[in-house]
Amino acid sequence: MKQMKCPDCGAQSFYVKDPDDRFTISEFSLEGGALEYTGEEPEDERIEVLDESEIFCDRCAWHDRLRAIKPTK
Repeated sequence: MKQMKCPDCGAQSFYVKDPDDRFTISEFSLEGGALEYTGEEPEDERIEVLDESEIFCDRCAWHDRLRAIKPTK
């Protein structure tokens, strides 16, 4: 399985912003090809990450939709 990672720096740590409050984020990792939340917010307060979600690399300035780094089937 192709690893999902930042196309600019290779990081696998990202965050997503709440569409209604740009200061609220949920951090997640894509290590091992699966999305795993890494932030400390309670599970019911996590922002859902979908293919259309705009995600941001935790190490560089790259951002795009999750689908941009998902492997095609």
